[in-house]
This record gives sequence, structure tokens and C-alpha cells, in this order.
Amino acid sequence: MKFKLSIPVLILLTGCQMMPEDRSNDEQTTITPVVAQSQEASNKESGLDSIAAEEEKIAKLIIAEDVTVKPIDNVWVRISEQMSIPIPDNARIAKHRNWYLKHPQHLKTVSQRAEPFLYLIVEELERRNLPLELALLPVVESAFDPFAYSHGSASGMWQFVPGTAKRFGLEQNWWYDGRRDVLASTSAALTYMEYLNRRFKGDWLAALASYNSGEGRVGRSIKRNQKAGLPTDFWSLSLPKETEAYVPKLLALADILQNPEKYHVTLPVIDNEPAIQQVDVDSQIDLALAADLAGMEVTQLQRLNPGFNQWATAPNGPHTLLIPNDNVEKFKTALARTDAKGRLNWVRYKVKPGDSLSEVAQNYNTSSKIIASVNNLDSSTIKIGQALLIPMAAKELDYYKFSESSRITRRQEKPAGRFKVVHKVQSGDNLWDISRAYKVNYKSLAKWNNIAPRDTLKVNQKLVVWQGKKQGSTNGKGVMRNITYKVRPGDSLARIANKFNVRVKDLVRWNGLANQKYIQPGQALRLYIDVTKVNT
Repeated sequence: MKFKLSIPVLILLTGCQMMPEDRSNDEQTTITPVVAQSQEASNKESGLDSIAAEEEKIAKLIIAEDVTVKPIDNVWVRISEQMSIPIPDNARIAKHRNWYLKHPQHLKTVSQRAEPFLYLIVEELERRNLPLELALLPVVESAFDPFAYSHGSASGMWQFVPGTAKRFGLEQNWWYDGRRDVLASTSAALTYMEYLNRRFKGDWLAALASYNSGEGRVGRSIKRNQKAGLPTDFWSLSLPKETEAYVPKLLALADILQNPEKYHVTLPVIDNEPAIQQVDVDSQIDLALAADLAGMEVTQLQRLNPGFNQWATAPNGPHTLLIPNDNVEKFKTALARTDAKGRLNWVRYKVKPGDSLSEVAQNYNTSSKIIASVNNLDSSTIKIGQALLIPMAAKELDYYKFSESSRITRRQEKPAGRFKVVHKVQSGDNLWDISRAYKVNYKSLAKWNNIAPRDTLKVNQKLVVWQGKKQGSTNGKGVMRNITYKVRPGDSLARIANKFNVRVKDLVRWNGLANQKYIQPGQALRLYIDVTKVNT
């Protein structure tokens, strides 16, 4: 528990007697001679050191008598009273402050999301002796949403892109993404901020700008200003618009937090004590089972442990879970009674003709590497009749509402047009080509599928494409498919286009035929068609 010292303002003037109002006469007589001695020493020695020493004694005596200990019971207050970064009064900060003040529900939502984690973040900031303003970074970055995923492939509460995450030790694999692990990403983010602060010689605004835009870009802007004889403070730098708004947003939040009465803002109280504890499970465990052992809903457990992509913790770790304080003892007791082998469900699968390891893994929502590891396979080659032991979710996959696949499915089902088309990714596909084929914006296509425009697509991956107009089917929904058509003798682009009710120029664009005069029998053409409109 943190405490606040409430101390009266003291003005120590040489020759003046300062007495607390509630002191007795005896106490006054013990203080007065001290002041007199201070004056006498000053007159005799004509030195300031003696005066300073005596005044310090007086201050210590008064403080020792007048201190009242007042506990801080709200983490937001704890943050506000320890902020250290100056906040200038300028239009850029005022703009964002006004936005926050006009959207009080946003701040309340942020506070609710932050509630389980904010105390732990503040503890780590204080342990590292970092500015408490950094606790507001997740508000600006992700609105404290650990599942946030941006257009630039940034993920998690602290919005790490893959490269920076790897640089600061955050593991990313099929089972687990450290960018969304609250404790791991917090540690990495603060280590990154420490590095940036050193890089810019203690300039926290430059460090914050670099967190958003990259230290290289900020460094180059500073050098340009130096060469031009211009100021090099943050407010004088030429940076991307997003970065120029980024720092003012944080400072605007800090200003509101420091002056809630002035701005008539009341944030929900977040208790100034830990709400969750980290428990070492020491093995892989199904999240549905873990939730049951702890007496929780699986969605609650997943919200506290968003780093796990799938229905279970990662086979190779981390093997820790964040559990609410009220559930910790129950969880530990039940876990101790559960054998490590009973913490996952297993299925025995017999390889059939035509099976591949990747297909089997996909069918059981696991990875080829996991099946290979469990079954001691040296390669991805499997034989007909071979028995494979496969870890399997205890519940139906949609039960794990915050697993990666469930989140993607929910995003894909969110309407963004009059009807949707499901596109199955083929070898060589990319978002740009698919977006052109369907005549949609590639950034919108990425958003509809909860991916970033630069993400690599996987063969057989299903993408949702929302279309704005009905495509003429009897039920008002077109059925779009991408097919490969093999050119036959006598075919022409016009004939093929007419058969599949598409335009010749689209055929040319889809297949890169702009510089080809002819098509040849046996040539494979890619088409994106509405099967309800094919001319038979």
C-alpha cells in the first residue's frame, strides 16, 4: 500500500518563530531557543551553512510532529500525484484534451479494461524509477485492449510490431503471442522506453515519439533541425501526423488525470492493490479446464491471459496464468489434484489414404510441429495406417471465444456490406490482387479479416469479402468463387468472359495478360466469378 504525506507549507524566515497551532507552551519553548541559536550563530559566524543546518533541524522537528499518513486507495490518484513530465499549454494538447472530455464514456471503458492490470504496471514503473505517465501509453496505443490489432501488424496492449517484439524478447508462435501477454509485453515496452530515453539523452517526449514512429525517424528529424539551426524539441520536429498527435494525446490524458475537478471528470476507482496473481501451472493445460479448476468463466480467464492464441497454453511455455486473487487458492488446490496428463484431451488418429500432416493438424486445430513433436516424427511424412496421438480441445472451438480463430470469425461475421463472399486463398494470392479482383479496398479487405495489409496469406485460408450490391441470385446473395479454368481449343477471352459472365478486361487483369496477344489451349486462367450468374 502506498501512502501520501500531508505536510503544512512552512516558511522559515530568520528571526521568525513558526509554531504549529496545536502545540503546548512547553513545546513552543523548546523550539524558540533553537531559532534564537540559529540567529546568534549567524551573527557570530556570518555564514549561511550554519543557518541552513539549523533551519533543517527545525523543519525535521516540525515534520516529525505534523505528519499525517493518508493511504492512496485509487491507482489513478497514485499515478496523478507522481507525474513528472511538464505539460505545456498549447493548441495541440488542447485539441486532444477536448476530445477526451467530449467522450467521457471512452475513458470509462478504458478504465474498466485497465482495472486488472494497472496496479501491476504502476508497480513495475516505480520499480524501474520511470515516469508514471508511461502507464497512460496503453490508453493511447490500444485503449487498454490486449486483443487490439492495428493496420501495421501491431498487436497487444502496447502495440508491438513483430520485428520490435522479437528485438525485445517477445516470443510469437502458433500457440502464443507475447505481444498480447500483459506481463511480458509490459516488461518489454518499459525496457524499450528505457532504451529510447537513453538514446535521446533523457528527452521523454522524443522517446515517446520514437515509440510510435521509430527512433530512426525521430533522430533524423532532430539532425535536420540541428543543421538548419532550428530548435530540436519535440514541438519543433517535422514528424508523421500520427506521431505529432501521439505525444499530445498522452499529455492531454495526463493533464486530465492531474486536474479531474477542473475538467469535471470522474474515472472509475481502481483499487491500489493487486487484483490478480501469476500462478505457475508447470505444464500445458486446456484453458477450459483451467477456468473450471479456478471457478471462472473461460472468457474471463482468456481476457486475463490474452497471449494464448489457441484453446490451451503453449506446449513449450510459458506455463503461467494470471488468476484473480479470489480464485487463486481454489485453483492451486484443484490443480494439485489434477495429473499433468489429465490437463489436456488426446485423440488417437489413424492415418488415411490422401492424408498429409498439415491437413490432419488443421482438422484438429493444432499444428504440424506439435503433432510431430508429440509423436517423435523426424519429418512431415506420415504413412497410411500410422497411429498419431493428437492434443484436442476439451470443448467445441467456439467455446473459447477469445482464441485467435474465434476472434477472426467474429470479425468476419460483422456486416460491412450487403452480402459477403468467402474467398479461399490459393498459392500466389495476396491481398492486393484479391482486392482488385473483387473491386474492394485492400485495407478494408484486411480489416474485414482481422489481419494487416502486409500479413502473409496461407494457402486454403478463408477470407471474407464484403460486397455492396446484390449479385442477382434468387435469395439476394451472390455466391462468389475463385476458379482455375483450363483453356480449350477454340477458346478466346471474349468467349470465356461471356461463359462466366465477367468482363474481358477483368480476365486480362486477373491473369496479367496485358502483353499477350493470344491464349493457348491448356493454359490455366484464374477467374473470380459469381456461380449464380454463369452462362450454361
